[in-house]
Amino acid sequence: MLKAKQLKTISKTEEIVIKHDLKEQIRLNKFLSDQGLTSRRKSDEMISVGRVTVNDELAKVGTKISSSDIVKVDGKVIANKPDPIYIALNKPKGIVTTTDKAIRSNIIDFMDYPEMIFPVGRLDKDSSGLILLTNDGDIVNKILRVENGHDKEYIVEVDKDITDEFLDAMEKGVIIYNPVTHQNQRTLPTKLKKIDHRSFSIILRQGLNRQIRRMTENLGFHVVELKRIRIMHIYLNDLQDGYWRYLTKDELIQLNQAITKKT
Repeated sequence: MLKAKQLKTISKTEEIVIKHDLKEQIRLNKFLSDQGLTSRRKSDEMISVGRVTVNDELAKVGTKISSSDIVKVDGKVIANKPDPIYIALNKPKGIVTTTDKAIRSNIIDFMDYPEMIFPVGRLDKDSSGLILLTNDGDIVNKILRVENGHDKEYIVEVDKDITDEFLDAMEKGVIIYNPVTHQNQRTLPTKLKKIDHRSFSIILRQGLNRQIRRMTENLGFHVVELKRIRIMHIYLNDLQDGYWRYLTKDELIQLNQAITKKT
């Protein structure tokens, strides 16, 4: 399996720029994600199958802990929080956005990073472009929550000439099936810009499973190429396919400002 390559002209920012509210007690799943082990959802799965203990007693989903509690995963004590890592990757087509290393061509094996990291959101196997990876579990929901209104921008090529009716429908919202809720729903309004007769850019503020592909298919079109070029203020720019870089200090400062705004 090919491995991702680092753009070494941008070094890791050592200063702690992203800041989160501190509480006397926090949920166990948040604690585990903060340690860079996995996401909050995966942490709950670990808790529910009995892999996590607090003070040598089996933990339950929803458990809250304090700084004096001793947390173990598979019998191993979880120590201090590691230094935060924030990475931008130009994901190639064929790489699967999953932390499950049993799945072929998973993004964790592709990155081959020496510390535990996980992707922020997803980008389907047949799509390419910008995806963020981190060990900061607290930041994930703050970026992905629809109500926070964070933009994600894509360049899309479809299999036939784009019509005005197609553009209008895509902008206003399309009724698609949501496999998570198992029901049809109308997508939120988007911003579209036609590039040529078969390509357009689209800005989303939500991230339903294979959303753009489902939207175009319901309108009689099929996606030929789909590439994400921006998440919030973070741009893909000229980062080559299969390469990754650390976020710059300026990007981290802007990210911290964006996620700490009241919504």
